[in-house]
Amino acid sequence: MQILNHQQFNLLNFFKTFTLRDDCDLFSQNEEGNRTKIDYILIQNKEYPRFINEFWTSKQRQASSLHEISYRACFKPQLPRFFIELFTKPNDKVYDPFTGRGTTIIEAGLLGRNIIGNDISPLSKILSLPRFFIPNLLKLEERLQKIKINDYPKADIDLSMFYHPETEREIISLKKYLQKRKNAAKEDYLDLWIRMIATNRLTGHSSGFFSVYTLPPNQAVSRESQIKINEKRNQKPSYRNTKEIILKKSKELISDISEKEKEILERAGRNAVFLSSDARYTEGIPDGEVQLTVTSPPFLDIVQYDKDNWLRCWFNSIDEANISKKITMSKTIDEWCEVMMQVFRQLYRIAKPNGWVAFEVGEVRNGKYRLDEYIVPLGVRAGFACEGILINEQKFTKTANIWGIKNNDKGTNTNRVVLFRK
Repeated sequence: MQILNHQQFNLLNFFKTFTLRDDCDLFSQNEEGNRTKIDYILIQNKEYPRFINEFWTSKQRQASSLHEISYRACFKPQLPRFFIELFTKPNDKVYDPFTGRGTTIIEAGLLGRNIIGNDISPLSKILSLPRFFIPNLLKLEERLQKIKINDYPKADIDLSMFYHPETEREIISLKKYLQKRKNAAKEDYLDLWIRMIATNRLTGHSSGFFSVYTLPPNQAVSRESQIKINEKRNQKPSYRNTKEIILKKSKELISDISEKEKEILERAGRNAVFLSSDARYTEGIPDGEVQLTVTSPPFLDIVQYDKDNWLRCWFNSIDEANISKKITMSKTIDEWCEVMMQVFRQLYRIAKPNGWVAFEVGEVRNGKYRLDEYIVPLGVRAGFACEGILINEQKFTKTANIWGIKNNDKGTNTNRVVLFRK
């Protein structure tokens, strides 16, 4: 059941009867045990409702294969889908000011919405735009075979701790081919797809990546750290066929995409707007045209995006130092709030009347700061009405155990989404 964004729509009444069932997208009458819990939190002398349930965790395996592009600190696609279905209708505009790997905009595209994506890092567009234009696999294979693997010398930086010499030669050939096509303004949708997959396959912890065993593919360790990993594991890089890996990953990405979805995505892609701006200054978006913003901002300086992506920047001839200067990494909660206040002013400007913002945050500094409690006043100061806080609780997971979290106390297994309406 889709709940449209009518002026009369009452979020509190909706969640009083909201329950989750695996065979229903949004609304069902389920057993009482899964009914949404509602309590109230006092923030700056005003009470706001909190809606607590396992809203989308049980559906995580139902996400499209197209989302399987690794990126640090990204949320599950079921999160934006929940709000897109709840607050928008086909052809409405959905926006993400911190696009990252493109989870929100890809999900919006699959649902037939128009999209606006923004991210200060050019890697975001590299990883998201190509997935709106699904390639024919035979044509992709033909293009890959035409790319000559030249006898280039080693890379301009030492990558021997990551790659076999032959693999490194293939990577350099891909890099130079793509750069030549881009410089000549000949880079087409097949080239963009190849660039995206190669960027995603540079390093990882299985034979499906170009590198020897290293950390998961959402971050690249330093060369010094990789040398230590190799020594500890008594390993050295073995040959990986880059073209075969690109083709295999491509097949996996589009494995469950229907012909109809390809058409819907392409239409969304042709109408899409991609910006590489600071989220505080998005003059390229006209006033009052966004029906829904779904996003998750950087959580202070918890994630070092520039350091995680140094190798991806190298492959794509992006100045890593320049990105580092532009990305806002707030060291204190006051600095972070000041930046987010400016972001909210932009979100209010571009929102349609009765448009919505779903702003996902978490807890940082070992639970010292619950960022949702800081976000509520910022959105209200910008002009929004805060309709409540949605807390998606999920059961303890293996991922949390990897990070040393044994329960939900620190927020690792929760999404906290503050809901605003203009």
